Amino acid sequence: MKKLKRSNDAKISGVCGGIAEYINVDPTVVRLGTVALALFTAVFPVGLAYIIALAVMPEDGV
Repeated sequence: MKKLKRSNDAKISGVCGGIAEYINVDPTVVRLGTVALALFTAVFPVGLAYIIALAVMPEDGV
C-alpha cells in the first residue's frame, strides 16, 4: 500500500502533488480542485486542512 507523503513536485509545499501522486492523478487537477473548493467554501476550511496536511504528511524520501 502506498503511503501518503508530500511530493517533490511542489509549487508551495508539495501537499497537492503528494495527494495527486497517491491517487494517480495529474497534480494540476488536484491544485485546481483545491483552489475551486477554497473559493466555494470561503477559503478557511481548505486552508486549515492544507495546514494540517502540511504538518502531518511526511516529506518524500523520508
